[in-house]
Amino acid sequence: MPSTPPVLMRRLAIANLVAQIGIGVTGSVVRVTGSGLGCSTWPQCEPGSMVPVSHAEIAPLHMWIEFGNRLLGVLVVLTAGATLLAALATRPRRRRLTALALAMPLGVVAQAVIGGITVLAGLAWWTVMLHFLASMVLVWFAVLLVTATTEDEGPVTPTVPAAGRGLVLFSTAVLAVLLVAGTLVTAAGPHGGDPETPRLAVDIPLLTQIHVDALFLYLGALVGIGFLFRAVGAPASLHRRYATLIAVVLAQGVLGSVQYALGVPELLVSLHVLGAGLVTAAAAWMWAGTATRPAPSAAAPHAVDPAPGSRPLAGATADRP
Repeated sequence: MPSTPPVLMRRLAIANLVAQIGIGVTGSVVRVTGSGLGCSTWPQCEPGSMVPVSHAEIAPLHMWIEFGNRLLGVLVVLTAGATLLAALATRPRRRRLTALALAMPLGVVAQAVIGGITVLAGLAWWTVMLHFLASMVLVWFAVLLVTATTEDEGPVTPTVPAAGRGLVLFSTAVLAVLLVAGTLVTAAGPHGGDPETPRLAVDIPLLTQIHVDALFLYLGALVGIGFLFRAVGAPASLHRRYATLIAVVLAQGVLGSVQYALGVPELLVSLHVLGAGLVTAAAAWMWAGTATRPAPSAAAPHAVDPAPGSRPLAGATADRP
């Protein structure tokens, strides 16, 4: 069986990353347009039908927005499945690549279950929160999968001291708090996915302040990381990843401020969700750069026995028993 070409493996991994970020954005469109119950049940759209069925209780636009999000979910499933098959067909087999590829379809299954619970629970805020956070976890693993396509199974070589990796790990924990705080703000805000959905009964300015405080803590951790990278002479590639993360976080912070000042308009909410996916991806990319593994080595070609009586080529060595 021929091995998966490295270019194809990498393209499929990148497609997974794009799909995971994209499904989060389209999910936010469902939310801000009030289309969360455009399909009243799950896994069918309506009882007895996998596609929208016109009825007076739900506007057709809401039906098709929710149904479109589910169709994109099918594309995510197909992409995840193709990536796993490609990883299994890679020769020589690489355990880390296969494990990360396996995480994609398993994550999609988990998301499908959470999505079903979300619909059946009437879009309860905590179910929507879990749905979004699971997407961010899958974005993180998708980035690691992309990096694994250019890595072998060899030993891990840190590019920064243990203190540097520890600080990056701390910043990741702060990022998790930041994302959770952001979902709580949304849960208390006006965009519940359906006009009748109860909102989180907590003061929005209080939750927003917690979200902002987490952002400043995250920025502080990133500033510390920058100084440490310079002090230990981190490689230029890691500095570039760090600069990318800083730029995306600052842009996301500005967008969030504008969004709050304007009363969280629908378009900016979806852009903010896109920004959250990009921040998560950039943070995972920086984390992956704190260590390296050997590049995959091509399998050595099989030796060809010389014809009887022929002489070996210059520089070649004869096989020994």
